Amino acid sequence: MKKRIAAAVSLSIALTAAAGCGSDADKETVPAASASPGAAASAKPAAPVKLEVAQISWGANVPADDFVKKELDKKLNIQLTQLLVADQKDYENQINVRAASNNLPDLFMATSKAHVQKLAESGMLLDLTPYLDKLADYKDFAGADVLKKGIVNGKQYALPKAGQAVTHTYWIRKDWLDALKLKAPTTVDELFEVAKAFTENDPDGNGKKDTFGMTGTALATFEPIYGAYGVTAAGAFFQKDGGEVVNTYYQPGMKDALAAIKKFLDAGIVDPEVISNKGTAARDKAFQGKVGIINSEWAQFMKEDAQKIWREANPKAEWIQLEAPKGPTGLAYANSINIGAASGLFVIPKSLEGQPEKLNKIFEVLNYMSTEEGNLLVQFGLKDIHFTLANGKAAITEQGQKETGFTWLYQYTGRQETEYLKTKFPTVTSYIDFEADLPRIKTLDGFVQNPEGYNAADAIRFIEEETFKFVYGKRNLNEYDKFLQTLETTFGYKAYVESAIKQLKDLGYGK
Repeated sequence: MKKRIAAAVSLSIALTAAAGCGSDADKETVPAASASPGAAASAKPAAPVKLEVAQISWGANVPADDFVKKELDKKLNIQLTQLLVADQKDYENQINVRAASNNLPDLFMATSKAHVQKLAESGMLLDLTPYLDKLADYKDFAGADVLKKGIVNGKQYALPKAGQAVTHTYWIRKDWLDALKLKAPTTVDELFEVAKAFTENDPDGNGKKDTFGMTGTALATFEPIYGAYGVTAAGAFFQKDGGEVVNTYYQPGMKDALAAIKKFLDAGIVDPEVISNKGTAARDKAFQGKVGIINSEWAQFMKEDAQKIWREANPKAEWIQLEAPKGPTGLAYANSINIGAASGLFVIPKSLEGQPEKLNKIFEVLNYMSTEEGNLLVQFGLKDIHFTLANGKAAITEQGQKETGFTWLYQYTGRQETEYLKTKFPTVTSYIDFEADLPRIKTLDGFVQNPEGYNAADAIRFIEEETFKFVYGKRNLNEYDKFLQTLETTFGYKAYVESAIKQLKDLGYGK
């Protein structure tokens, strides 16, 4: 067994996938694969096993000289091809068409836990529970908590990717603070006063009242304010004080958090377009000098291309990160992190149950990518060309910086996010560490399946509409309990909460 990875590292990508071709040409007989590459050679070398990889690429592609594919093909005796689809909807349509014709890829990425559930309940997926012993390197690399993310109806239908980004906090214009002789805010009350000053006291000194204190995208703008009251912006499940599992909408701090957010909005110190901001709209306003506080992440501010934009727009601008602001009881949490969510969920079609040679080869690939050697390859490329290794620590070469932008397309088992980013972006490690080390509420929603009959889309739409009414004064907060009652009865939220708590208890969360 290969040496387990000690410091694998990873870039945050929303969804990736791998798959193997299902054509008749792929069904040649090959020896059963071992848990690691380099099985005993026979007199006549076996033909390479053809494997297709299907995933959402978000527009990325592999280069003509795909050195990662060449190395994997040679090392594992495979012929690997990838189906790369730029758009998620297009990808889902292609997977659905192939499912209907019983021609699913050998290994592919499901787009969500609900997608895994749908495919599993239709009989299209292989239950991997009996095969986990053949995935020793992957299990050791990913860990038991990651494996739980792929369980549906008590069975291991998906193999989640390891690694999770831990980012976001409030960023603030330090030069504006200095101009107004203000200190960086440490509490919600201080944050309010600073945002008010940024709106009313001409922090950029242009003699015009043309700035706002804060911006962001919808309710995520206020995540650290929610955190100051011990809750999250979305209706998440989490362990309260490490004990019982609770839902954030039922916590006393929720009404207090909504009241605090309403205070910011009532004062006119928040970007009036905060609810309609999409894409990079909020960041663009921050870069253009229109606002002084934004809930964002280090990559949006400190990557080289991002820095170039805001420094050229405002040469005197100085953006710094803030600690999570404290609430009235001293609680302080930055954006929550859903520890039940995975950056990717790999699944295998049930049709491969009758192709043990190919199935074992897939396990061999996943195991290799989970070893130190294999994981370094799919993260950084070729050793001594794209990266060097000293005392177990990788360092990217100049050639590696130029040529390895596509390698995430081969990270089927994931990577350790923070360490990966610090290796990939060594000049901004202090910003990466700052956000990674902030206190965060660890939510469990990614582990939860929706019970039969629960329409999550309708419930979420109702919750968002009513929350906006509360914080914009269109509905009195005294009616919050009535809101919950409607949510429980009309939208089946009570049954959903009860089901979720039971599911999480079965996974070892809560009392």
